[in-house]
Formats: sequence, C-alpha cells, structure tokens
Amino acid sequence: MDSNAERLVKVQKAIENTRERLHSCDLCPKKCRINRFEVPGFCMQKIEPRVSATVLHFGEEPPLVKEGGAGAIFFSGCSMSCLYCQNFAFSQKNSGKVFSFEELSRHFMKIQEEGAACIDLVTPTPNLYGFLKAYELALKEGFSLPVVFNTSGYEEVSTLRLLDGIVDIYLTDIRYTDDEVGKKYSLVPDYWTVTKKAVKEMFRQTGSFREENMRGVIVRHLVLPEGIAGTEEMAEFVAFELSSSVPISLMSQYRPVYRAREYYELSRRISEEEYDHALNVIDAFGLTGWMQHFESNEGYRAKPLRWD
Repeated sequence: MDSNAERLVKVQKAIENTRERLHSCDLCPKKCRINRFEVPGFCMQKIEPRVSATVLHFGEEPPLVKEGGAGAIFFSGCSMSCLYCQNFAFSQKNSGKVFSFEELSRHFMKIQEEGAACIDLVTPTPNLYGFLKAYELALKEGFSLPVVFNTSGYEEVSTLRLLDGIVDIYLTDIRYTDDEVGKKYSLVPDYWTVTKKAVKEMFRQTGSFREENMRGVIVRHLVLPEGIAGTEEMAEFVAFELSSSVPISLMSQYRPVYRAREYYELSRRISEEEYDHALNVIDAFGLTGWMQHFESNEGYRAKPLRWD
C-alpha cells in the first residue's frame, strides 16, 4: 500500500473529479446525466452516502476475512436491476440510512479498531463521492485497512481510473457473458461489453490477487440455472485475457428470490451437477480459487479449489 500521505493526495484528486461529474452524473455506465446535488440519479442516490449496514462479515472469501472478518459497508442503490438480487431491499428498494461524511468515517475507524482484515465496500459506485469524502477523513485519523471494491463488474472505466492507487482489491462479479442475457435478467443492455473493459482496467491497476500484499483482482462467478451465467466464456476470458493466476470464487448460493420466479428458468436453485460442471470448467482452464460446498441444512462454506 502507498503511505497514507500519498493515498490522501490521490483521494483528494478523486473527490474533486467526482464532485464535478456529479453535476451531470456519468459515474456508472447508465450515464443518466442527472444533477445529483439536486435530485437522485438512476441509482436513487444524491451526494450523501446511504448505507444499509456496517458489519464484520465472515461470509466473504477466506483471505478477506482472516480472523477478524471483513469490515463490510453495505451501500444502498445499484446501477443494475437484477431480477434475483439477494440484496434487493437495499440495492433496489433503497432501504438504508443517510450518513454524514463524518459519521461514515467514524464507522470506518470502528471497523479498524475491531480488528477487521479489510474494509469491504459493497456496491460502492452509487455512493462513491460519499465513500471518498469519508475515507479522506479516516486517512487523516490513521486509517490503514486494505480497500476492497466489491462490485457487479458493471463499471465505467473512466470512474475506475479515478480509483487507481486507492482501491487495493477488486472483488468483481462476472455475472454473464452475453449482453442479451444481461438485458433480460438485469435490465442493462450492455453488461458483458462493459464488464470486459472494466475488469481489464481493474487488472491493469492491481494484477492478480495475492494474499501476501492484499492486492489484486478476485473474480466472483455465481452459477445460475440452465447455464445462464456463461461459465465457459467467463473462464476463457479470465485465463486468456487476464491471467490464469486470477483467483475465481465460484458461488453455489443462487436462490430464486425477489422477481426470479417470474422466469421459469430462474425459478429453482442450481443442482449439484450444474455446480460440478462449473467446477470442471474452471479446472479445465487451469484456474484456481475458492468454491462453495453444498452442505444440507448448513448453508455454504468456502473451500479451496486447489492451491497454487
């Protein structure tokens, strides 16, 4: 990590740029051009950060949790509208509380004091300005945890460039590998076109994740029923357009919540056979990372695919 002084300079520059862009907001791929100082954008946010919860979260990937947990900040709002979103209450229904920058900064410091392994920003882009303002204050107080940018992958490259040297770990989904699929199930017209470029920018900034320096890209891939997620294409992209050293977090936790039952193909959980097929695909491309193991009545637990 850069020294706090070096990082503070980068954060202050990002604050200035972000503030200017909020007058006609183009921070996410929606580019709704709303003046967010006056009214909310597509993401339902103005400039003050809205947060659903701040918790020590033990359900993230093992190196992000360690002994103390990931210090998760669950922000409200989203630039996507996934029909099966497990977090729909705050991502799409906008539940949460508006914090002052000072209040959010105090939460950052409390997370650090409680022994978290990182600060885990869940869907931060709609509240990017609020995060940066709070982070600036926390840095001045000695905040030093690695910053995890926990994202759907549907991000604007020019916005990601503002975060170069600020974000340590990009924990990014690759949700689909077909724009039409993204349009049908997440109501965005260009998910894969946008996400490929965004993930390449994340990789340019930080490379493959390495636990020893808590830096780099981790790709999450949620296995969906009927092959909807495009696992083969995802694995091919990571292996040949990024690096086979980028770890994959292969998730089995899909549940048909929110509006999923409106679509027959989304109305069931995945089978063990579907998940095993996805594991075999990951292995065939020489990728490593973590899997979620099916355990009846016990939920899921992280488990290594194999170690490098």
